[in-house]
Amino acid sequence: MTVFVSWSGGKDSALALYRALKDVKKVDILFTMLDETCMKTRAHGLKRDVIERQARAIGVDVIFGCASWETYEAEFLKFLERYATNGVGIFGDIDLEDHRKWVEGVCGRYNVKALEPLWLEDRRRLIEEFINLGFKAKIVVVKKGFEDLLGLDLHDYKTIELIESLGIDLAGENGEYHTLVYDGPIMKYSLSFEIKGVRENEKNVYLLVE
Repeated sequence: MTVFVSWSGGKDSALALYRALKDVKKVDILFTMLDETCMKTRAHGLKRDVIERQARAIGVDVIFGCASWETYEAEFLKFLERYATNGVGIFGDIDLEDHRKWVEGVCGRYNVKALEPLWLEDRRRLIEEFINLGFKAKIVVVKKGFEDLLGLDLHDYKTIELIESLGIDLAGENGEYHTLVYDGPIMKYSLSFEIKGVRENEKNVYLLVE
């Protein structure tokens, strides 16, 4: 039975993996969807080599899909059919009901059991658990208007206070910010990286991580 985690490189997928390991005992694959260029992740804008380094630190294989938003579902289904039929998938959703329904729908087509270890958990409790477990993560993407968060360490309680003062979702569940996990109990060693600059599009501002 193949066990995979839908892996963004950020805090929610990392904590979901940590929690799920108590039940499934192993994970075989990180599955990460890149954009249509196959160069960077869709939501977090991370280069594929950053994800590959995370996978090596965790000690599992990584498989990439490449898709536009229009072809995302088709690519996800290809992955499920080839690698995960009759297996288990781990997802880091907190309370986005439409996304959970989508996950259960696509997984059900290949008899994949979808685990949602963070579902309906209190945001503050999740963030505190993440920090207390020893995870470390940097904020690498923010929606425009929240640039003060960019580059901050999520595991610093001053960052949590700033997020709360901005009046946004503490966990960034609505895309207010995204993170890069570089250390924690699921990793054999801490990752080092450099910030090479900043890029932006019409909605978000990204750190260029290498």
